[in-house]
Amino acid sequence: MPQLVLLLLGVPYLRKRWRALSAVGAIFLASGIFVFIDALDNALYFPLNAFAVLFIIEGVATLLIASSGVGGQRVLRYTKGVFVLLAGSLILIGHHHGHFVLSMIFGALFLMDGVLQCLAAYVVRYDRWRYAFGAGVAEILLAIFFFQPYPTHYVGTVPYCLGLFLAIAGLKLLWLARRVKHLASNPALAANDSSDYLPAAPAAATPVWDGPPADSERALTVHVWTPSGSAKAETRTYPVVDRYIAAVDVNGVISTGHAALESPEGIYISLYPKEEIDRSPDEFGNLLRATPDNDIPGVYQPDYATESKAWCPSTMRVRIRNYDAEKLAAFWNEYRQDSTYNLTHRNCSSSVARALDAALDGVVGRLHGSQAGWRVLVRLLLTPELWVASQIRKRAITMAWTPGLTLDYARAMSMLADPRPFGWWKMSQKALRHIAVLRARWRAQDRSAPQRGQQGPAGLPGSGPEA
Repeated sequence: MPQLVLLLLGVPYLRKRWRALSAVGAIFLASGIFVFIDALDNALYFPLNAFAVLFIIEGVATLLIASSGVGGQRVLRYTKGVFVLLAGSLILIGHHHGHFVLSMIFGALFLMDGVLQCLAAYVVRYDRWRYAFGAGVAEILLAIFFFQPYPTHYVGTVPYCLGLFLAIAGLKLLWLARRVKHLASNPALAANDSSDYLPAAPAAATPVWDGPPADSERALTVHVWTPSGSAKAETRTYPVVDRYIAAVDVNGVISTGHAALESPEGIYISLYPKEEIDRSPDEFGNLLRATPDNDIPGVYQPDYATESKAWCPSTMRVRIRNYDAEKLAAFWNEYRQDSTYNLTHRNCSSSVARALDAALDGVVGRLHGSQAGWRVLVRLLLTPELWVASQIRKRAITMAWTPGLTLDYARAMSMLADPRPFGWWKMSQKALRHIAVLRARWRAQDRSAPQRGQQGPAGLPGSGPEA
């Protein structure tokens, strides 16, 4: 998450506030250590029931606004809402059984994530894969800690998790503050020292868009061919796998899909292997390693019209209004010098993800210009899509970028780059409009009631006092 905050707000915005970020990070770290240690002696000073009520409120709120998401965003919101609501309910239930079930749930989550990260790191062997493997082992050890009853017989489960969360968040804030203090510009743009590539002040008041760009608007477009949608034959159904990894057709041929990025300025980024890769199940496992021996020559497609005509139109599109065309051009001029293709390390999806990051560098800070204050940072941190994008980014970096992950990442980043009304605000406005419609209808019924009362069954004047 700190990387995304740095990316979207830009170095100049955060460098002015590095001292405050350091102070908040230190407070979070100290609070996390205190809460964790407090839970170890089975004599809790932590207000567990009050925290459970907040959990339930957060879960209900997340479920209410989950429908405003799209695709993987909606799934993640519903999953988060159900989990938080369940956790709060189990805490309020109390006794041994509630804490035991909650501990098993947290332990299972840490175990699954740790095992998946270790397997992905060992199989793919990307750069710094040993660090990711070590982080996976640490998650497995945390899972064991939650599974065993010592020292509080599962009563301290929630304080443990909260303490870990606060401590890790504090460390990340300290890392972010330290990094922006010593940076003059974003490392992704180190080759462009010209002031032309710094975020410029907005020409008008900060807009808030309620919805994606219209086809007539100038916008950056991310094209995605999903694995099942781009297969040449009918595919077999494998939930999640055929959405995020690969689809297998009835002939046993594997389709991984494709991703490309197109800008109104004429930039088109679509990396493809020069020669078709053998994707049979027997050889596919060996191709997953991000090692130099799997590097092959690649080729960049000239434009979307040519590619879609030669293959098929893209299955999904994500369009973003607020992007930096100069930074995207600078990235593309350097990136296009190397056309090497690697199925997991340097593929079509990773190329699009890197280009998207370059195009969105500092755009949120630029949108607010010199008027950007703490409210911009707080709003960004409270936007659910920041959490969604950070989870997708983490999974893609520790495994590999795929068209499915790129699609969900582009959707989340589009809602961060193009500010939208908060989910609660949007839902409340919808509810208020519905209430206004109902009240208008009721008023109309009330006004028409006396007129109906003066009419008989056949529409004749009703009986009333004689004149």
